[in-house]
Amino acid sequence: MISVEQSTLDNGLPLVRLGVEGTRAVTVLVAFDAGARTEHAEENGMAHFLEHMVFKGGEKFATYRDVNNTAERLGAQLNAYTSHDLVAFHITCRAESVMAAADLLTDFVAKSRVDAEELDRERGVVIQEIARSDDQPASVASKLLDQAVFGEHPLGRPVLGPAEHLREFSREAMLGFRSRRWAPQRGGAFVAGDLSGVDADELGQLFGRFPGQADPPAPEPAPPLERRVLVERGQTNQSHLRLYWRPRIDPTDIRQRAALSVYATLLGGSMGSRLFDEIREQRALCYAIRSASWSHTDTPNLQVASGLDSTKCTEAYARIGEIVNELSTDGPTEEETERARAYAAGSTVLSLEGTGAVARRAAASRVTFGEVRSPDEVIDALDAVTHDEVRAIARDINGPPTVACVGPHEASDFE
Repeated sequence: MISVEQSTLDNGLPLVRLGVEGTRAVTVLVAFDAGARTEHAEENGMAHFLEHMVFKGGEKFATYRDVNNTAERLGAQLNAYTSHDLVAFHITCRAESVMAAADLLTDFVAKSRVDAEELDRERGVVIQEIARSDDQPASVASKLLDQAVFGEHPLGRPVLGPAEHLREFSREAMLGFRSRRWAPQRGGAFVAGDLSGVDADELGQLFGRFPGQADPPAPEPAPPLERRVLVERGQTNQSHLRLYWRPRIDPTDIRQRAALSVYATLLGGSMGSRLFDEIREQRALCYAIRSASWSHTDTPNLQVASGLDSTKCTEAYARIGEIVNELSTDGPTEEETERARAYAAGSTVLSLEGTGAVARRAAASRVTFGEVRSPDEVIDALDAVTHDEVRAIARDINGPPTVACVGPHEASDFE
């Protein structure tokens, strides 16, 4: 069992404490509705670049060495991530060090100086990160799919942004983005794990370092789906294929999200799934194939991803589409639903073994949907999915998908 206690600090920042039994670790995380989706076109890449700059030092821990060395003296691990939906910073440590870890995290995140000299140095680092991503065909295919699905909308832009933007971002622009987007009421503070060392009053004071500010503008609504086929030709050892369907569910409804998760599992989310069984095991068209579902605030998503022998890519594409349409017409069997439901719930339980995963899941729920669901509620929702609910999901997912592919192909191969 994971206990959940919620409160709101004076600055408007929600504070969520998640007690996890049987662990000696604790994760402190702070997140904001300030991901790539909230950037203006000319700011693309700024949310992620700002994530990097925060680690260069704050008020009490003034340099990156102070930050890193302090974390190591605490035996703690620091990290951060930026997605289209949010930016988050977290530290995981032993329970007895939690208050010192929270002091460190809240200082260098809330009081980050965004030093001009460090900014110029860090540009090259992030440009190398972009180059590394662009050298990986699987990564290129995933970014290409975002563009195919969302077009010029912010969800269609890469989180890392283009290298030319990184060369131009000024300190003033980055401070302006932070001031515009890092509103406490649109984020959250999360402490997950062994809470025996947490001083609630002191914790509130530490997270009170984030200044209150006005509500930021709402993100631009996701556009209607327009089917596109985007191919980046390349002489790769494999073709990297990404397919997308938009399910007809309410992404804010936990039961519908759970039913979609079970559908994605029986389609291609496990070794017993239809896609894995036929595309890999029976036809040997690929080494790996997987389907997954997720939701932005206003948009549910279903994706199939695979790396394939280029000579077999179009055959696999055609058969994947047939399998999806067969599920739409005939529905999954009750045995498939039962097995996929158990696997989806079990995978969720296993994924929550670490305190970092518990904190990250809570942050995604709070920032994306404005609520915090106990992990036990999420698991209960999966356990409660019915065969009829999964059949309803399957019925509405059909027809030709949106396509992104990296490999020696033409768009006409997927029409």
